[in-house]
Amino acid sequence: MKWSGRRSSENFEDRRGMSSGGKTIVGGGIIGIVILLLNTFGGENAQMITPILEQMNQGQSAPTEKRALTAEEIEEGKFVEAVLVDSEDVWDKIFKENNMQYKRPKLILFTQGVDTECGSATSASGPFYCPADQKVYMDLTFFNELKTKFGAQGGDFATAYVIAHEIGHHVQTLLGTSSKMRQMQEGKSQAEANALSVALELQADFYAGVWTHYNQKMKNILEEGDLEEALSAAHAVGDDAIQAKMQGHIVPETFTHGTSAQRKAWFMKGYKTGDIKQGNTFEEIN
Repeated sequence: MKWSGRRSSENFEDRRGMSSGGKTIVGGGIIGIVILLLNTFGGENAQMITPILEQMNQGQSAPTEKRALTAEEIEEGKFVEAVLVDSEDVWDKIFKENNMQYKRPKLILFTQGVDTECGSATSASGPFYCPADQKVYMDLTFFNELKTKFGAQGGDFATAYVIAHEIGHHVQTLLGTSSKMRQMQEGKSQAEANALSVALELQADFYAGVWTHYNQKMKNILEEGDLEEALSAAHAVGDDAIQAKMQGHIVPETFTHGTSAQRKAWFMKGYKTGDIKQGNTFEEIN
């Protein structure tokens, strides 16, 4: 992805090199794997399991420590900030075109653990968006996990896709889609509630595609192989791909994020159309 020469963003915060002094909810081992499965590109689903995990994994307070970032980490941070800047420019434009005003979210990079308005989490949670404080949280070690454990191709545009997906959840918060989805889940069976969660996640993938479409038109960002990197990441985190790898069998009624095929298809629909009005993923479950 072509990204050099971007402005800085007041909404970007790099907390890497600082360990959290608060109690962490999510630990390693089995608990961490469960969180990763539930929350990979998890959007808002992390909040649903926080109370349970607090009981299962009581952490201890730790002193805050600091270390200097490496040159590679500094470069990674600059790239993430550039993607955030591009997301601000794109969604500012899209909202303005639809007679709305975009409220920019903040993006926080952290190492190991972080405290949010949605609760505490560790890197095992994967990247996530917290609607309570309207911030995206990421530990960049996730992308090594995505590549080594889940078979994603890797590359900078895989990272850009993940960021764009999480920003998509912010868009859903601003548009009221997330709150409507939670209302729709009330009184539903677990399978029906899961299907609504899938629709929300697929729409965030669609918005990531729309972001790519606009960003290409505005800044000509794409390089050879970028779309393949995004599709590889989308494939790797499909519910069917994760379940097949982690438990050896697939249980469709437990899906909360969508299959690999669905995630790739909705990303590409967003990229090809560039039209946010064509992203009603909820139609598929009605």
